[in-house]
Amino acid sequence: MSRAQRRRKGGQAREVPARRDDRAGSERSALRWLWLSAFVVLADQATKLAALETLVPHRPVPFLPSFNLMLTFNYGAAFSLLGDAGGWQRWLFVAIAIGVSGALVVWLARLPASARFTAVALALVIGGAIGNLWDRLARGAVVDFIDLYYGTWHWPAFNVADMAICVGAGMLVLESLRGEPAG
Repeated sequence: MSRAQRRRKGGQAREVPARRDDRAGSERSALRWLWLSAFVVLADQATKLAALETLVPHRPVPFLPSFNLMLTFNYGAAFSLLGDAGGWQRWLFVAIAIGVSGALVVWLARLPASARFTAVALALVIGGAIGNLWDRLARGAVVDFIDLYYGTWHWPAFNVADMAICVGAGMLVLESLRGEPAG
């Protein structure tokens, strides 16, 4: 009897059915974590909308020490890679985002429900990729508004989707360093 409990009653063993979630646990995938991806997309788009409505492009608004809010538009990839390539890069990055997101959803679908750490990491990357994909399709560029700096040195501006991608990717790196299979 797999995973089912046995009880003794009157000297005879009888099988008690496994709990519903025990049976389903081995059959479920980690796709249930896509709610986290949806949350990332919603949070990302809500904060970008707020930035678009309240900030003037390239005018920093001091928020905390070493932290400004500053509206910028990134036509390239990370660190504005290919940002001035003339427009064709938009469609390249759209295709990459769709392909990578699709591959990560397949990976997530194949993960067992018990692989929570990896599932959360993948869901964060998926949500971030879709958040920035949305911008590329709707606006032609990714909206960035978080400006971290030290003295006169500024880190490239970023957004909530970028943070989700970085945290998720970092989690995947940690998972790989632990030496356990990620699913």
